[in-house]
Amino acid sequence: MKTIGYAIVGTGYFGAELGRIMSQQEGARIVAVLDPENGETIAKEFGCDLETDLDKLCSREDVDAVIVATPNYLHKEPVLTAARYGKNVFCEKPIALSYADCDEMVTACEKAGVTFMAGHVMNFFRSVRHAKQLISEGRIGKVLYCHSARNGWEEPQPSVSWKKIRSKSGGHLYHHIHELDCIQFIMGPATSVTMIGGNVAHSGPQFGDEDDMIFLALEFGNNTYAICEYGSAFRYPEHYVLIQGTKGAIRIDMCNVGMTLRTEEGEEHFLVHDSQEEDDDRRRIYQDTEMDGAIAYGKPGKKPPMWLHTIMKKEMIYFHGIMNGEKPDAEFIDLLNGRAARAAIATADAATLSLNENRKVHISEVISK
Repeated sequence: MKTIGYAIVGTGYFGAELGRIMSQQEGARIVAVLDPENGETIAKEFGCDLETDLDKLCSREDVDAVIVATPNYLHKEPVLTAARYGKNVFCEKPIALSYADCDEMVTACEKAGVTFMAGHVMNFFRSVRHAKQLISEGRIGKVLYCHSARNGWEEPQPSVSWKKIRSKSGGHLYHHIHELDCIQFIMGPATSVTMIGGNVAHSGPQFGDEDDMIFLALEFGNNTYAICEYGSAFRYPEHYVLIQGTKGAIRIDMCNVGMTLRTEEGEEHFLVHDSQEEDDDRRRIYQDTEMDGAIAYGKPGKKPPMWLHTIMKKEMIYFHGIMNGEKPDAEFIDLLNGRAARAAIATADAATLSLNENRKVHISEVISK
C-alpha cells in the first residue's frame, strides 16, 4: 500500500474528526490543513502544515486528495480548486446549495479525471445496506413507497448557528439531505416533487431564517412515491425511513433505534448500526437536551457519538481504499463521482421551486436550466 497524502479544508467538528480517523489508516498521512479558525490547533494535533491559501494547498506535490468539510456554502471553491490541480476530493454533504453549483463541481472533477466522493453517511449505515439487500432478495416485493421523517423541537438559542441560516446551510432540506438521498439510493432519482411548508413557530432573533416545517411529495414514475418531512416545529420527535413494498415493509427507526422487517411470515428485528452498544448510545442521545430537529449539532473540539464515529470511519476507509486502487461497489459508483449528490440537490432545488411557486415541479426543469 502506497502512502496517500491528504489535505483537509475545514477542521471544525466534522473535518477534524475525519482527519483523526484518516490519520489512523495504514498508508494515510495528513500533510496540511486550512481553516482560519481551528486550523492552527488541528495542525499542531496532526503534526502537519497549516496553509492559508487554497491554491498553495492544492498545488502541493504531497497532496493526493483533499477532504472538504467547510460550512455548506463554502464547499464549491475548494472542490473546484482541488480538481484544477488534479486532486481527488471527499466533500461533506450537501456538496453545494444549488444544482448549478453541483453540476459545475461534478463536471470539473470528471474533466480532471479525479474521484469526487460525497459524505452521504446513510449509504454506509448497516441498516440501509441490509435493507437494500433484503429488497434485492425480493423479501418485500416491489418497492412502492418510502416515507422519511426527521423532526423535533428547537428551543430559543443564545446564538444562532450558521446551520440555521438558509443562505449558509440551505435549511433543513439541504443540511439534512441524508434522507432524501437515501430514498433516491433505494428508489432511483425522483421525476417530480411538490413541497409545502413554512416557518410556523420559530421566528425572531433567537432563531435562524429556515422553514421549520416542510413536507415533500415525490413521484418516481410507475406508480411509486415517497414522502419526506423535516423540521424543528414538531413536539413529538421522529426520525425514520419506512419502505413499503408489495410483499412487506422495512422500517429503519433512528429515534427508538432499531430496524424491522415485516412480511406475511411475521416480524424480524435487526440493528440500525454496527452493534447493540451503538444503537443504545444513539437512543440515549435522542433523549438528550442537545437534540434539535432530530440532530445533535457538534462544536469544534467535541467528539462525535459512537455510532457516527463508526460511520465516518467507514467512509474514510472506503475513500482511502479507492485512493489505493480498490474497485468500487457498483451501487457506490455515483457516490464516487458526485452524481448521486447532484441528483439529491436537483430534487431539493425542484422542491424549493415548488414551494416558492405553489406547484408541482418536474426535476427536468432544474436539470435543463
